[in-house]
Amino acid sequence: MSGPLIFMIILLVIGFIAKNQSLMFAVAVLLALKLVGVDSKIFTYIQSKGINWGVTIITIAVLAPIAAGEIGLKDLTAAFKSPYAWIALLSGMAVALIAKGGITLLAEDPHITTALVLGTILAVSLFKGIAVGPLIGAGIAYIAMKIFELFK
Repeated sequence: MSGPLIFMIILLVIGFIAKNQSLMFAVAVLLALKLVGVDSKIFTYIQSKGINWGVTIITIAVLAPIAAGEIGLKDLTAAFKSPYAWIALLSGMAVALIAKGGITLLAEDPHITTALVLGTILAVSLFKGIAVGPLIGAGIAYIAMKIFELFK
């Protein structure tokens, strides 16, 4: 049995123990592709396009209440009368800018992805975290690395 296959099985077990359906589904899909033998053709494509697909799916999920008519312009204008809405607006802007740094980091230093994935898996399995953001994680790492370089 190969190293990557053993690693994926370990991740599947961690997902099962942590009751993390997203991790189990992701590992199962990748294992199936590997076992079918299309991994050499498709993994590079998934790696290069997957984050964009994920962002698109998350964006669709966020916009669905607007499309369904559950949130309208009246709700939007009313929300901006609340200080919490302004905090949310600024937080959304900050996280998008942090993610931008994450893209830069992953492009310049792809091996850092291993540590990000491990950190995400640990947070999900040990602390019941939610694996929403390798980009955010990379962005936070990027900012921390830049601050570290200032003091180095």
